[in-house]
Amino acid sequence: MNTPPPLITMMSQLIASPSISSSQASWDQSNKKVIELLESWLSSLGFSCEVMAIPNRPNNVNLIATIGHGEGGLVLSGHTDTVPYDQGRWQSDPFSLEERDNKLYGLGSCDMKGFFAVVIDTLRDMDLRQLKEPLIILATADEESSMSGARALVNQQKIKARYAVIGEPTQLKPIYAHKGIMMERIQIKGQSGHSSNPALGNNAMDAMHLVMSELMTFRQQLKKKYRDASFVIDYPTMNFGCIHGGDSANRICGKCELDFDLRALPGMSNQSLMEEIQTILPKIEETTGTTIEMRSLFEDIPSFLTSTDSDILKTCEALTQQTGDSVAFCTEGPFLNQLGIETLILGPGSIDQAHQPNEFMALDQIKPMQHILKGLIHRYCLQTVDNKLIKANTPPIDKHHKQTKIDPFNNVDEEDRV
Repeated sequence: MNTPPPLITMMSQLIASPSISSSQASWDQSNKKVIELLESWLSSLGFSCEVMAIPNRPNNVNLIATIGHGEGGLVLSGHTDTVPYDQGRWQSDPFSLEERDNKLYGLGSCDMKGFFAVVIDTLRDMDLRQLKEPLIILATADEESSMSGARALVNQQKIKARYAVIGEPTQLKPIYAHKGIMMERIQIKGQSGHSSNPALGNNAMDAMHLVMSELMTFRQQLKKKYRDASFVIDYPTMNFGCIHGGDSANRICGKCELDFDLRALPGMSNQSLMEEIQTILPKIEETTGTTIEMRSLFEDIPSFLTSTDSDILKTCEALTQQTGDSVAFCTEGPFLNQLGIETLILGPGSIDQAHQPNEFMALDQIKPMQHILKGLIHRYCLQTVDNKLIKANTPPIDKHHKQTKIDPFNNVDEEDRV
């Protein structure tokens, strides 16, 4: 039986297989080549692999690779797509892995093709015949755009497991919460005309001024009403991202559009927020005599929250010697939670390098991540560890979720150190 190539070779091949997902057709690409590589390597380790079609996305697929049987088990999950890249701003070829300054550079190195290489390289050294519960490697499509891969998993109820870790770049810090996001467009249609006589038209930009004023009032109401101290920005945010209207200073503006996003805290409903905004618009329509419509630019992403009392968080805090935290960026976490899987976000690399020219994963993140993966697999697939032991090894959590600076390898063999 063939075995997977060395970690660096796997990472090189994954990065050399472009899989950009984007709402712009000129950028959007298939992820099938990446899935084929992962399927080949995981099959060689004894995994049963299912390539899952995604409705209305014929060029994109998910991979569900499973080994072992049982009702519980662990999912190690990641997305196979990347964002577009800035041509001319990279110091090296984005699709060619380059090592320099103890870092691995390439598009997707930390976000997040590199995670799969780290996982598979870790599994190579483990005896997977002894599994008492299943281990599932999940590779999804379109996380960077529509999240169609994760949504299809929910719609088809494809994954059954008890625990999951999504290897997004968190610098090995356990993440149990993030805000949701909705991205909306408000379009106002008025009537163009000669600017010398306002009665000749109906200015859509004037109406948009009223809409924005109401939205700013609503934004302040949300800030006063909802707070969560576990977030750095501890309130819901609304950002006016872009506005377009009119075509000439001497013409009455006949059409105006505003694009904005709203990021809700865990426990808030995106649907309820949209409904509240919708109630603001009819009165302005009536007052101004314009037509106002609101539509979603993308399907909304729910907020993510896994209980701070969850076993997966306590386990990861013990393995990393870091306390759980929240982040501002979105993940596929809420969709796995919807499948009834207790989910945490934790992976190598930093989100600060994601979506940037010269994206990289630091080499000193790899061995610690492999130590964490081995601990997770032993905990959830190979043996049952007493919860009291997990608690005893979990670092103290202060009220402000500051990182506890403890050597994460004080009980690990020397060869597992970086």
